[in-house]
Amino acid sequence: QVQLVESGGGLVQPGGTLRLSCAASDTFINIDVMGWYRQAPGKQRELVASLTGGENTDYGDFVKGRFTISRGDAKNGVYLQMNSLKPEDTAVYFCYARVLGLGVTFWGQGTQVTVSS
Repeated sequence: QVQLVESGGGLVQPGGTLRLSCAASDTFINIDVMGWYRQAPGKQRELVASLTGGENTDYGDFVKGRFTISRGDAKNGVYLQMNSLKPEDTAVYFCYARVLGLGVTFWGQGTQVTVSS
């Protein structure tokens, strides 16, 4: 079982920035995809950003150039840099890691991001 440790959430004013980080407890396993989903109260979970093969990125339509996903400093980690945050970005952000060969996806506990003045 791979554990994902998230950090970096918090309260920020509209227009502010946050950086989320996620690191997997197992640095030997070959993770194919890492990224973030988010879920706001009363809404479905939606993809924020993903990083495949350490190079290929994908973003939710609502990101519109405001967020950037990148490799973490250690193997099996990712950062999510979030700029120009809006109140509608308020949600719990979940890190995930997918091992395609095993057909499994691991999830973090989630970190709260609140954008409010």
